[in-house]
Amino acid sequence: MSANLGSEARALRVAVVGSGPSGFYATEALCKSELNVKVDIFDRLPAPFGLVRYGVAPDHSKIKNVTKVYDKTAGRENVEFFLNVTVGSDVSVEELGQYYDVILFTCGAETDRKLGIPGEDIEGSHTATEFVAWYNGRPEYKDRVFDLSGEVAVVIGQGNVAMDVCRILAKTVDELKSTDIAQHALDALSKSNIKEIHMIGRRGPAQAAFTPVEIREFGELEQCDPVVDPSDMNISDVSQAELADPKNSAKAKNFEILKGFAERPAGTKGRKFICHFHKSPKELQGSNRIEKVVLERNELSGEPGRQKARGTGELEELKCDVFFRSVGYRGVPIEGVPFREDWGVFENEAGRITDQGKVVPGMYCAGWIKRGPSGVIGTNKPDAEETVQHILADAPQLEGCEFPDSDVLLKKLTERGVKVVRFADWKKIDAAEVENGLKIGKPREKFVDVKDMLAVIERSE
Repeated sequence: MSANLGSEARALRVAVVGSGPSGFYATEALCKSELNVKVDIFDRLPAPFGLVRYGVAPDHSKIKNVTKVYDKTAGRENVEFFLNVTVGSDVSVEELGQYYDVILFTCGAETDRKLGIPGEDIEGSHTATEFVAWYNGRPEYKDRVFDLSGEVAVVIGQGNVAMDVCRILAKTVDELKSTDIAQHALDALSKSNIKEIHMIGRRGPAQAAFTPVEIREFGELEQCDPVVDPSDMNISDVSQAELADPKNSAKAKNFEILKGFAERPAGTKGRKFICHFHKSPKELQGSNRIEKVVLERNELSGEPGRQKARGTGELEELKCDVFFRSVGYRGVPIEGVPFREDWGVFENEAGRITDQGKVVPGMYCAGWIKRGPSGVIGTNKPDAEETVQHILADAPQLEGCEFPDSDVLLKKLTERGVKVVRFADWKKIDAAEVENGLKIGKPREKFVDVKDMLAVIERSE
């Protein structure tokens, strides 16, 4: 046992795996603690910021300003970066444990949950995650193809990601061209023939998970009218009770906005955003590619705040040319870390990673890989701080790692042919993206190929 971890003589060495919001919030909390810590942040891409860079919609630029806070954390003298390094292949979890006393996983929930219905994998059926990653310029998704030549898009889900997908499909090129949307996506969207965007929710307007800001925007688009069936706004006493609860003030605002849309006269704009409630997809149909979605009508039952949607057996068909599902997200397993397949998270108790109920010393998690996909970016701050408190409490009992030297690991990775990108290298990529964007009236033009990112660094060496 080493009781000196975190002392002036021996820093507590922490590897943070994932450079999104949770990773930065955890790093900041560690650095503000009374212990002497050394934090190295790992990410498989040469660019940091995770969900902020590749998940936040390009037309919501203000949300991305949070990276200025992360920059301050990155600038701390006891924080270093190992970007362009994939934990699990470039370096194993077991090997990482030779260089760090603590491994903290903040790698998010990177894949979508499936609907589990017939036809789900038919041509023209996509996940929201791949569409969002594509229009945000994530390198692994740059070559995805979305056929927007048809007129009807269907989006399953009523959270903010589903709203982002609907809004990007609904906006004109003029509304998007001054954002940091990837150029390949802007080019494809400029040829879009989509006239109707149908957003499907299994519960009612009182339970929709999007935020008022997100739904309000649909009333202000240049060429798209929101459409809400007035009959959907006749909600039950139970749903009325939910909206009356002060904790549901956001949902009450949503309801008022939707009610306003329902009362609008028929619009004359070229596109329509059509909200459906109390419906669930039962099957996707088509000969070679998707042609229609079979929906089942639902009814709600249960107490306020606990209402569940149950199918009535009443079916309807909806024409569909392109389909997106956005019904939740799952983490991806990493070899050497216990994974809960049923929940799609790393097995843990309040951030301490466990294996069949027993705590694994020195291994922790925070963010979506810890709790599942819930909340907004800021929600990850208290979540990360909870995990850090456990790390600090456990530090006196932890064994020190075998090789407490980041340079030894850096040398080993370099020998393996891994080009490790440091934060100073990223700032060069960042500057080049901003410069390229300014030339065409955008805040930045992201590099969508890792080779191009690395080339920027090589030119400056």
